[in-house]
Amino acid sequence: MESGLDSNKKKKPINLYLWISAAASIVIVFGLVWLYTGQMQNRDLEIADVNAAAAKRENQFTSLITEKRDSLAIFASANPDLYKKFTDDLLKLDEDYERLKSELPTTPNQLYVVKAMVKNREIQLNLLKQQLLIINQVDDYKRVNQI
Repeated sequence: MESGLDSNKKKKPINLYLWISAAASIVIVFGLVWLYTGQMQNRDLEIADVNAAAAKRENQFTSLITEKRDSLAIFASANPDLYKKFTDDLLKLDEDYERLKSELPTTPNQLYVVKAMVKNREIQLNLLKQQLLIINQVDDYKRVNQI
């Protein structure tokens, strides 16, 4: 009778491989979720998240740039060749700005990139001021020589 009871009490062997596989799968899933959410948070990084004062300056420059570009567009019909050269220069600066903006979330020195972004906007504004000055001088020259 004892031998019959002992045979009924035999424990099923624990499948260690199954438990290790399940634990590894859980760790991998949690790791991937953690990486994905971390990357999504970094993509939304703005200048204001790094430096509020720099963001304020960048916004001021951006509004002035928009105003100056509108003024420059008014003169486009009178000097289309000159306008095209001016816009080519501005496009290059815009491309540099967008490249810096895309690097901002992944760079280790974000403050340096933010300063470069603000400096880019400042250069764009100064370039637009110079371009407007040149266009005004060209228009003045044309008016004087028509007389």
